[in-house]
Amino acid sequence: MLKIGNIILDVPFFQASLSGYSDYAMRAIARDCGAPLTFAGVMLAKSVVHPRVFNNPSFRAGDDEHPIGAQLLGEDPEIMAKAARVVWKMGYDLIDLNFACPMPKVINRKRGGFLLNEPDKVIEIYNAVREAVDCPVTMKLRTSFDNQVYDNFWQICSGVSEASTGKVDALIVHPRTVCQRFTGSADWEFLSEVKKRFPRTIIIGSGDLFSAYTIKNNIKNTGVDGAVIARGAIGNPWIFSQLRAGDEYLAPTLEQQGQVISKHFNLFCTLYGPQNAVRYFRKFAIAYCKLHPKRKKAQKALVSTKTAEEFLTVVKQWYGL
Repeated sequence: MLKIGNIILDVPFFQASLSGYSDYAMRAIARDCGAPLTFAGVMLAKSVVHPRVFNNPSFRAGDDEHPIGAQLLGEDPEIMAKAARVVWKMGYDLIDLNFACPMPKVINRKRGGFLLNEPDKVIEIYNAVREAVDCPVTMKLRTSFDNQVYDNFWQICSGVSEASTGKVDALIVHPRTVCQRFTGSADWEFLSEVKKRFPRTIIIGSGDLFSAYTIKNNIKNTGVDGAVIARGAIGNPWIFSQLRAGDEYLAPTLEQQGQVISKHFNLFCTLYGPQNAVRYFRKFAIAYCKLHPKRKKAQKALVSTKTAEEFLTVVKQWYGL
């Protein structure tokens, strides 16, 4: 079980916000496979204050997908608070503040992970958002910006865990520096220290979670309260099924994989139209093919298709439907 504010999950894991991936289609497939909570794609706060942003399928919350979280990215406390109130009023159940994104275009605009350089501003943003909404508020962090000096990280954790406006409902920590991006290995041992320092704060780990075995071991060995699965869920929504089933888990057959791929693609067609779906879905097709015994051949066949009908036909051929 994992409790995040007033949201109670029956298992200690969920799907992360994934820019360019976690639209309604991916979230629906994750829920089908056992994810108790999913997040929409990363939302830029200054865009969210203009409601037309919710025309994007990545950002619309469906009536059938509660609880659902929204992750906000921005650097201005007032705008972040306004955006948080908008997404809360739009039906999102939880708001996560992104102070971890390492992408250059985000860093150059002094958002995301850049703000680890400005701990006072991070705390100011948190307090502004906390006062603006009546739902759980979490925060995603990395350990530091570009070195192994963690003073700013500890200052932020202390500031939001002891905030006078209400302590943070969870800290989601990716144990890499911002400048590391996704190189090297996530230092999950660091999370043990985070949990020791803040035993009454919900600590959720992130980073390098590509198998159920790793996820379970990392939670057990570090004492954190849960884990959020990001890249490890792309093309492998069964990671949630496996975490739930444990030793009784049976890997999906080729036919079962094909059924899920077809359903995911059909959802894409509904969201984006058949022609756009063929192009947009290629990154998912590549990821799904990692589980195919003839990965390269299956991948080549799927990404070479030109129409929705052709794509579904090729899925049937390669997955025995």
